[in-house]
Amino acid sequence: MRGRAASECELIIVRYDTPSLMTWNARTYDGGFGYVSAHGAPLVDLLDPRPGERIVDLGCGTGVLTAEIASRGAHVLGIDGSPAMIEKALAQYPGLDFIVGDGRDFVVAQPYDAVFSNAALHWMGSEPDAVISSVREALAPGGRFVAEMGGAGNCAALTAAVSTAWREHGLPDPDLPWYFPTPAEYAGRLEKGGFVVRILEYFDRPTPLDECPNGAADWVRMFAGSLLHQLPAELIESLLRRVNELAAPALRRETGWMADYVRLRFAAVRR
Repeated sequence: MRGRAASECELIIVRYDTPSLMTWNARTYDGGFGYVSAHGAPLVDLLDPRPGERIVDLGCGTGVLTAEIASRGAHVLGIDGSPAMIEKALAQYPGLDFIVGDGRDFVVAQPYDAVFSNAALHWMGSEPDAVISSVREALAPGGRFVAEMGGAGNCAALTAAVSTAWREHGLPDPDLPWYFPTPAEYAGRLEKGGFVVRILEYFDRPTPLDECPNGAADWVRMFAGSLLHQLPAELIESLLRRVNELAAPALRRETGWMADYVRLRFAAVRR
């Protein structure tokens, strides 16, 4: 493994208390929800990509962080399950490599030095162990897995408002498309899957929804649109109004709406 030797790292677990199927709209994702990529900058620093390294960006979206990693001299392959995201990534960064792929079973021809993932693993929660296994197989021995995902309690107020609004409208509880594990749970999966966990951080990240004039309703349209696709069209506006009413006491401020994000960030090394 290039860079810092594994023996120089220690396992660190920190809790900070500071203030499925999904069809993505790549333009909206980059515009109204660009904070997803913006908050990934510290994760790139944790990855510490070096010139000449081979790195997979798993769940690369429109390629913003893929390009950042490449700018540091690494050879990067961006993988995402959304053809729309990959299409936009290829258009924005024509000199980089992007492919459509599934985190549960992607395969690379030669081992990589690192796999990086920002805000994507919680979308692959139906088979988290399969994702970890695929990542391990993509890495050379000593290769590193550096990622950030939603952790336990992520979007608790948002998802509670969604579930309550659904029940009040006589609908079954929604099948929420995310996997938000506790630090202990995911560390256990990594260790069982052939990794040594070197760093694990678990922290609150309240995030302004600056581009959401309709508050929680806009967030639901972007990140839980698959739930709306299953419903009669005449119910949707009423549901989303009720989501806003229920979420407002916890998430609406004088300055605007907030998302109650909780993040799980880690660095692990393949045994």
